[in-house]
Amino acid sequence: MIRCIAIDDEPLALELLTDNISKVPYLQLVAACDNAMEAMSIMEQQTVDLIFLDIQMPGLTGLQFIQSMTVKPMIILITAYEKFALQGFELNVTDYLVKPVSLDRFVNACNKARELFYLRAQPKVASGAGYFFVNVDYSLVKVVTADIIYIEGLKDYIKIHLKSTQRPLVTRMPMKTIEEQLSPESFIRIHKSYIVSIAFITSVRKSSVFIDSLELPVSDNYRDGIAALTGKL
Repeated sequence: MIRCIAIDDEPLALELLTDNISKVPYLQLVAACDNAMEAMSIMEQQTVDLIFLDIQMPGLTGLQFIQSMTVKPMIILITAYEKFALQGFELNVTDYLVKPVSLDRFVNACNKARELFYLRAQPKVASGAGYFFVNVDYSLVKVVTADIIYIEGLKDYIKIHLKSTQRPLVTRMPMKTIEEQLSPESFIRIHKSYIVSIAFITSVRKSSVFIDSLELPVSDNYRDGIAALTGKL
């Protein structure tokens, strides 16, 4: 099931949108919101795969809402205005629907989102000579393993922190999947939420690993691995 949110400040439009969503068997409506701030609060607590989003809303507009997100789910814009289409697609929206939207056009947009959902859900790690590729914002981005400092797990996503850039790569992937792609001689799992490059570890304590001044926790389940690494069994 694709978990979705509907956002529209017009009550009748929101009611029609939720009714259309109920007709699509692979969609699960998480919430129907009349403003972007309410949706933002819900997304902090629940996983959302797809947003049906109006543009012209009081307060935070639909386009501003998209720009505010660091990790973007799929987005289908539904608006009365054609003039924002270019801006929408520049923000990598999945589709752009102009009201009134027929049911067949709505389903077509949902099918496009479903194809993208399954594409993104599949691990896109392509191993190579010291590198692999991951999905980031609809593109396959090359990651050189020697450039990885550590990897952080965030629910359904991971953050890959790199030496070459201050901004981490964020991709939808389980920690187990990325762990299987990394050499155990070069990387060590220290916590359910952290995998660290051994080359960047500068010191170790009983319950912590340090990368210079950065302290990362070591959980009980992975303490034996740290002990074997340091030779202090």
